[in-house]
Amino acid sequence: MLLSNVWHSTRGIEVTTYALGVDIGGTFTDIVVYDSATGRQFNRKVLTTHNDPSRAVIEGIEVLIAAEELVSCATARVVHATTLFTNALIERSGAKTGLITTEGFRDTLEIGRERKYGLYDIAIRKPKPLVPRDLRMEASERVDADGRVLAALDIETLLAAGKALDNAGVQSIAVVFLHAYANADHETQAVAALAAAFPNISISASSEVAPELREYERASTTAANAYIKPLAENYLDSLASKVNDCGIEAPLHLMISSGGLTHVAEAKRAPVQMLESGPAASALAGAYFGNADADGRLLAFDMGGTTAKLCLVDGGEPMVAYGFEAGRQERFVEGSGLPIRISTIELIEIGAGGGSIATVDDLGFLKVGPKSAGSEPGPAAYGRGGKTATVTDADFTLGYLNPDYFAMGMLNLDMQACNDALDRIAQAACLGRAEIAWGIHDVVNENMASAARVHIAERGRDPRDFTLLSTGGAGPVHAYYVAKKLGFKKIICPSAAGVASALGLLVAPVRVDRVATVGARLTECDLGELEMAFQALEDGARMVIADAGLNPDTTRFQRFADGRYIGQGFELSVTLPDGPYNADNIEQTRSALLRAFEDGYKEKFSRTPIDVPVEFTNIRTTARAPVPDANKLKLGSSKSDISDRNPLKGRRSAYFPEASDFIQTAVYERNGLGVGDEFEGPAIIEDQGSTLIIGPGSNWEVSESGNIVVHMPE
Repeated sequence: MLLSNVWHSTRGIEVTTYALGVDIGGTFTDIVVYDSATGRQFNRKVLTTHNDPSRAVIEGIEVLIAAEELVSCATARVVHATTLFTNALIERSGAKTGLITTEGFRDTLEIGRERKYGLYDIAIRKPKPLVPRDLRMEASERVDADGRVLAALDIETLLAAGKALDNAGVQSIAVVFLHAYANADHETQAVAALAAAFPNISISASSEVAPELREYERASTTAANAYIKPLAENYLDSLASKVNDCGIEAPLHLMISSGGLTHVAEAKRAPVQMLESGPAASALAGAYFGNADADGRLLAFDMGGTTAKLCLVDGGEPMVAYGFEAGRQERFVEGSGLPIRISTIELIEIGAGGGSIATVDDLGFLKVGPKSAGSEPGPAAYGRGGKTATVTDADFTLGYLNPDYFAMGMLNLDMQACNDALDRIAQAACLGRAEIAWGIHDVVNENMASAARVHIAERGRDPRDFTLLSTGGAGPVHAYYVAKKLGFKKIICPSAAGVASALGLLVAPVRVDRVATVGARLTECDLGELEMAFQALEDGARMVIADAGLNPDTTRFQRFADGRYIGQGFELSVTLPDGPYNADNIEQTRSALLRAFEDGYKEKFSRTPIDVPVEFTNIRTTARAPVPDANKLKLGSSKSDISDRNPLKGRRSAYFPEASDFIQTAVYERNGLGVGDEFEGPAIIEDQGSTLIIGPGSNWEVSESGNIVVHMPE
């Protein structure tokens, strides 16, 4: 239930309600509590417990509540993001899954698009389907592309297929019938019959998960949903119960890949929506905290212990795509993964984090990542049995990280193990300890800069027009030299950057994305039917928002369409004008829709073909409902907020390539800085959960937003 009472902490401070954000990463789990009434924010980083991720969540919550003397029952909402389901896909650790499809289409998942991503590679590795052939069954039914029933669903063959899968021990079934996007009746019947006959098996229907054309992509998405659905059902129920046992009675909301929130029931229905929930949170945080100092044009750069995420923000919002590939065989090669048709923030994620392992290959070249030490055992410095040198170990050796302050002092670090690990790889590379440490730092920076160049170039943008915003535990440590490689003129680092993803959860609206295939040629389509189709999508979205506990009347809708010129094989997604599309102004409405598509096409391809009709294959709607107080989140302090300020903590030796040596560097306490403070680099700024490194020749300030803004040297 939502709580609106006024509570009193044991410190005697009057509070209203808290917002609690939980982000589970590959190395650390971040816990944030924000009090919207006072602007106070509390956070903790705890090592992720991979065998049971909820254990770290609950331990972190309990430690934070006890340390800060918070009143758990004053929590108004809990928002969660996790990589659990993505990892299940990548590691193939999901449920044993079966598929029931139309006769003759058993091998759709295997055949795919019959297109090699490496045309001349004779040893190409195709991604294996989530459902093996012996667990793919057929049922007798047929619907054509217009939704007309050619052959009724034979329940007998359906149940026989279900029985065979049940006998094989499947935990989940994906139902994918041909052209179910045009007529879902057969899938609806099948789900009802299977659920009644096999109540212990989870069922996913393509018409519910991905109701759009192209049977391979639809089947792949539905199979992925079925594959992780039992895991999602068990995990989310368990987590909600454990959070409640902590005295927190607030509703649990989940971050979805498109950068919005949903409620538990919707997440359990279609957990495939959460595959990119963690990265989406970091992109949202970047957009929220960086817009004021970057005019809405920035590259959100989040680097944690396992991965680095990069997302382009243009016009104040992260870019959104309507599909991606999971579990790619080749990191940057399209077609080497499993296609997933969901709305997702458009970003790139690479295996570059504090835990990335450094090696020397047979040719003597230094390599960093993508393999990570994670949290178990973690970098050698963690003292948990790790023997290999990692990026974090290098950053300690370079003087960038403070062993007494790292992870808020909650880890008992072993600097001797760190040195030993670096010495081993230094010996293999015939270098000194400091040289190999800088080499590791520089190589991982180049890996991230290269990924950023590709990401920016593919969207037709110039990196010099953007500002780099750094978040994550390791992001601020590496942002300066990543920005230098990319030619950025400015870096932004918000307060509490180390837990920015968890903070991003607290500023997100509830969001619902819906899609339907229409096949409407603009010059001929019935605008009344098109409007009815949009209204159906919007009505469904309103129901989800109401179920999330928000007022549906606050919902803001956006309309989109996947369009193409007749004869083209694939579509371009474009933004459409707001509805309703009235039949009273038919020609005016048609012109507006055509102009919207042409504008989007020109932006992408610079020109449009002459006298070629346009058709919309799919229509989409995005519904956003604001969460109360979500837009009030503000971090940072003014000068007047801090009495007896002395942000300078001292100095320590740190390596900078400009000097080709270690130099004594000023170390500042982030919480001691106030708006208007200005300094010159080099500098080290320590915050809870992160450290910002600023190189020589630059200057930096604390802006009105509370962000640290670094101006790069010319």
